[in-house]
Amino acid sequence: MSQQPLPPPGPGQTPPPPMPPAQSGLPPRPPFPPAPGGMPPPPPPGVAGGIPPPGQPPFPIPPPGAHGIPPGMPPPLPGVAPVVPQPPPLIGGIPVSKRTLNTVPNRTVYASNLNEKVKIPVLKNTLRNMFRQFGEVIDIVAYSNIRMRGQAFIAYEDEESATKAIKELQHFVLYGKPMVVQYAKVKSDVHAKKDGDFEEHHTERLKRKEARALLPLPGANKTSSRMPRGPSLAPSQQIPDEYLPPNNILFLQNLPEDITQQQIVELFQRYPGFKEARMIPTKKTIAFVEYENEMQSSIAKTELSGFAIVPDHPIKVTFARK
Repeated sequence: MSQQPLPPPGPGQTPPPPMPPAQSGLPPRPPFPPAPGGMPPPPPPGVAGGIPPPGQPPFPIPPPGAHGIPPGMPPPLPGVAPVVPQPPPLIGGIPVSKRTLNTVPNRTVYASNLNEKVKIPVLKNTLRNMFRQFGEVIDIVAYSNIRMRGQAFIAYEDEESATKAIKELQHFVLYGKPMVVQYAKVKSDVHAKKDGDFEEHHTERLKRKEARALLPLPGANKTSSRMPRGPSLAPSQQIPDEYLPPNNILFLQNLPEDITQQQIVELFQRYPGFKEARMIPTKKTIAFVEYENEMQSSIAKTELSGFAIVPDHPIKVTFARK
């Protein structure tokens, strides 16, 4: 509000002293020195005046791994580069630290990490076609039992051929799995027969087989969550075939006496997952059919149960007992 001027003094009056200038408050505040690098950044969106709402941190927290530090690792010390653990190197999908290969030369190549789902005749034929590129293959041994499945032994005439095969086929992906090849640790039967020391070799092999039999089977040390079994049922109290739990093997009964294995194969291979059909030589009226899994076998069972291969002769199809 502006001040009104005073009236001039009358005759004989002394004029009043001049009024001091109006005070405008405190003296002006000197400006702050500019911050290094320019003005500070504005507060984050949604934070009034830089003060976060209750329950939020006073500054934005970067997500895990934003600075190259894996989640769960402590932040690095000032001036010290963070140490990021590196995964173990892989060769063909197999950790190098777990690969202990035999380097003592041998005329026989030991192959492992093979696909266990491939039938043995098919696997042996494939291995023969692969390994004969490096020399004459005189024998191939492969098994399907639980201790030796996924493994094979390929015997050459000489060590040079075995060395070439190991060099060229190491970690070759066969049927979806990287193959591990190395020199076998013992002599093959076919070489022992050629060298004339088969009897001694056979005796040693039987000793090793007996020693392996004392070892637990693969997976035998795993704890089982199954409840302990109760007393076994008497033969008259066994579950009927029609109520057996599903599995991948079907049991065929009431087959015609003159049926052939090829007829069974043609009938059941129309359904997906078919693997093989097995007949019982001493009893022609029963057989077993195997599928990849129980879902596929269930489809075949539903479709062919009661099917009449010949007129008035329906077959009985149930899940096999295990």
